[in-house]
Amino acid sequence: MTKKIIETDSAPKAVGTYSQGVKYGDTYYFSGILGIDPRTSLLKENLQEQLLQIMTNIDQILKSQKLSRENIIKTTIFMTDLGQFSRVNEAYKDFFSAPYPARSCIEASRLPKDALIEIEVIAGE
Repeated sequence: MTKKIIETDSAPKAVGTYSQGVKYGDTYYFSGILGIDPRTSLLKENLQEQLLQIMTNIDQILKSQKLSRENIIKTTIFMTDLGQFSRVNEAYKDFFSAPYPARSCIEASRLPKDALIEIEVIAGE
């Protein structure tokens, strides 16, 4: 199998030495996505704004590969305050419909750019 690097201008550029995503076989591995507006390169200010921007960025990255939310197999959520998990869970209901993808959620002491939340995505064809 070959590895294909995924990059799109429709989502924020990587903030470090990594790719936005990698396709290997029929599986797509997308790096952690922050609530950065790709037009301004600025991180949104609060949790709700960051979460909405992350979901928009996920949609754009998926679209660049002719995929949709239905292709998402698993997400991993990193939050700086797990006490806000219920807010994320409510937003998930707006973003996904049943059957939901697998998910993990982890509290981290700090995220890149001092973001409040970051989400990784694995999708399949």
